[in-house]
Amino acid sequence: MNTLTNKAILLTGAAHRIGATTTRLLHSAGANIILHYRGSREAAQRLQQELLAERENSVVLVQADLHNTHTFNALINEAHAAWGRLDGLVNNASTFYPTEIGKVTEKEWDDLLGANLKAPFFLAQAAAPRLLKTKGSIVNIVDIHAERPLKAYPVYSISKAGLVMLTRALAGELGPQVRVNAVAPGAILWPENDMDELTQQRIISRTFLKRQGAPEDIAKTVLFLLRDANYITGQVITVDGGRSLNS
Repeated sequence: MNTLTNKAILLTGAAHRIGATTTRLLHSAGANIILHYRGSREAAQRLQQELLAERENSVVLVQADLHNTHTFNALINEAHAAWGRLDGLVNNASTFYPTEIGKVTEKEWDDLLGANLKAPFFLAQAAAPRLLKTKGSIVNIVDIHAERPLKAYPVYSISKAGLVMLTRALAGELGPQVRVNAVAPGAILWPENDMDELTQQRIISRTFLKRQGAPEDIAKTVLFLLRDANYITGQVITVDGGRSLNS
């Protein structure tokens, strides 16, 4: 029987939103968690204490700015040292904001591509030797807009499209020992900046299921890919209620 019991999983951007929900589910499935955060120390500590109350010595925190790729070897070594192994990497951390054509700056380009594409690649590269030893798995959180660009978010869409190709390329590079897959959320959580209710309803109306998804839908898919999908690699599982099929 497939199990995550006593396996060590590193999740980036895991203190909030989908990352936190995924962390809770993987922990409940028996995994030991390396919980990465950048600036959300208090939220990360609260989540750690919540999970430690359920199971002692099962969660450690690591802090890093994922734009600083030169720190990744130390980050992976710290993650590995917690339990002497590394079985999974979930590249969840992401940056999202609009970029208007004609006004896009190089700083914005570097920020979005750095967080959403460069960091997952170099973190996977740093983790690969550890994951090869445990026949581990990588799961990248992409976006349905990797396939269909989101209006007013061209640089973000480009970064997520690159992450899809990264998933496929690394599946070939790291196989057969390491599986690499991705999850593409649709209407799961609304952006933290304001989105009016009419826009939300228009998005929901374009799904075949006519309802918003939940962070648990993404977390369950990540769990499946890490624990149960022994013969799946290089794939993107879209979790969007059918929205990406509805033109």
